[in-house]
Amino acid sequence: MTNVRTGQAPAKLDKDEFHLRFQRSFTDPRFDAVRDELQKVETIAFDNYQKSRKAPVTVKAGAGFADPDYDLSIEWKASRDKLLALAARQQDPATRSRVLLINGSARNDGSCPGEMSKSFRMTVLARKILEADGIEVDLLDLSLLTSDYERRIHPCKGCASTAMPLCHWPCSCYPNHALQQTGDWMNEIYEKWVAAHGIIIVTPVYWYQTPSVLKLMIDRLVCADGGNPDPSSTHGKNAVVAKDLELAGWDYPKHLAERAYGVVVHGDVAGIEGVRRGLSDWLDWMGLIDAGAAARLDRFIGYYESYAESHDVFDADQAFQEEVRNVARAVSAAVGELRAGRLSAPDRNLRRPRPK
Repeated sequence: MTNVRTGQAPAKLDKDEFHLRFQRSFTDPRFDAVRDELQKVETIAFDNYQKSRKAPVTVKAGAGFADPDYDLSIEWKASRDKLLALAARQQDPATRSRVLLINGSARNDGSCPGEMSKSFRMTVLARKILEADGIEVDLLDLSLLTSDYERRIHPCKGCASTAMPLCHWPCSCYPNHALQQTGDWMNEIYEKWVAAHGIIIVTPVYWYQTPSVLKLMIDRLVCADGGNPDPSSTHGKNAVVAKDLELAGWDYPKHLAERAYGVVVHGDVAGIEGVRRGLSDWLDWMGLIDAGAAARLDRFIGYYESYAESHDVFDADQAFQEEVRNVARAVSAAVGELRAGRLSAPDRNLRRPRPK
C-alpha cells in the first residue's frame, strides 16, 4: 500500500486565535466605525476556515479531463484555459517574437529604499536593444512585491516532493479562500512565461543567493517542469492517488521548454558566479536553451566600495553596460534562430534513463 506520512501540521486555530489574526489588518482606529460589519465578515471567514472552503466556486472539469465530473476551481480552470490559448499563439509563426525581461531586485524608489535598483536600469538597457530588433518585450518587475498594495506571490507548498502528479500545471494550491491565500500574482506570471519565446533574468546577489522576490517565482515554477495539467486525475490534492499515479509511470512534461534564455547577475562583494550558475542550471533543467556564452553574464559593480555610490560606479562602467546589451543581442539572435528552426537543444530527442 502507498504510504503517506502525516503528523506535522498543527490543529486548526481556535476562535480566539483566529480573531486575533483576522483583526491584525484592521488596527487603524479609522476602522472602529465599522467594527460591527467587520465582526460579521470575521464570522463568515471563521466558518469558511473551519470547513476548509478552499475553492468555493467550481465548475465541472468536462471533456478532456480524466474525471469530467470533477469539480474544478473556476479560477484554476480560467487560468489553464488562458495558458492553452497563449501556448498556441506562442507557436504561431505569424506572431511577433516576444521576450520576457525579468527584474529580480526587490529594490525600487516606491518602497523603503527610496531609490531605483541597478537591475532595473539594466533591464532598460536590454529592452532598448530588443525593441530595436522588433521584439515585443514584457517587463516583469518583481520589486512590485515590495511596493504594490496587495501584490503577492505565495510560497510553494512542495507538492512535487509528495508526488509529481500532485503538483498541478498551473499551480492549483492557490487561491485558497479558506486560508485567505488569495491575490496570487503567479497566474499572471505563468502567462508571461508561456507567451514568451525568450527569457532574460537580471538580478543582484543578496547574501550569496537570489533575492527572495525572485526565488518565490522560481519555486512556484516547479509545476512547469513535470507538473500535472489535470487536477481531476489526482482528485485534487489526494496524496495517495498522486503517488500511485507517479509510480505507475510519469513522463514529467516540460511545459516551458525550448525558449531561449540569458541571465545578468551583479554583486558588490561575492556570490555572483554561484548565482549565475544556479540560474543557468535551473533554466537548462527546465529545457530552455542558452543563447551562448555572451548571454550568461556575472559582474561586480563597485567591488567593496560604498553602497551609496553604486549607481555612480555603474554609470562609469561603460563596458559592463555594453555587456548587458550583448546579453539582449544574444537572446534576440537566439529567438530568431529558434523560430526559424535553425536552433534547438541538441539533446532534445534523447531518452532520459532517469526522468524527473
